[in-house]
Amino acid sequence: MRYLHTMVRVADLDQALSFYCDALGLEEASRFDSPGGRFTLVFLCAPEDKEAALARRAPMVELTYNWDSEDYQGGRNFGHLAYQVDDIYAACQRLADKGVTINRPPRDGHMAFVRSPDGISIELLQKGPALEPAEPWKSLPNIGVW
Repeated sequence: MRYLHTMVRVADLDQALSFYCDALGLEEASRFDSPGGRFTLVFLCAPEDKEAALARRAPMVELTYNWDSEDYQGGRNFGHLAYQVDDIYAACQRLADKGVTINRPPRDGHMAFVRSPDGISIELLQKGPALEPAEPWKSLPNIGVW
């Protein structure tokens, strides 16, 4: 058995790509439009996984955009996506600078949570040992849910 991808449905593809690519830093590996099925699939990967993802040897996130509007609230439960980052503070600052709310700040230098525009929870984990707790992160409260 091999893990292939995680699929999340998105209500606005441009808004989702802005979050996942521009803010979070993922890269588009492939895209498939189905006019007959009236949907678009966009496969995203972490930059370090791009070569393996293109060969379908690395896990990816599949964004599914249905061309006809749907309300996804409360329908299909989902836990979270998790990504390892080189510097949790820099990653959170980049997201905050892009207007993303840090729902669970990295007070411990190890873990943070944010949410996508469609309410998908994203966990960020520090690569290697936790960084020393640092301001402003160690004093920030949780915001909302994650």
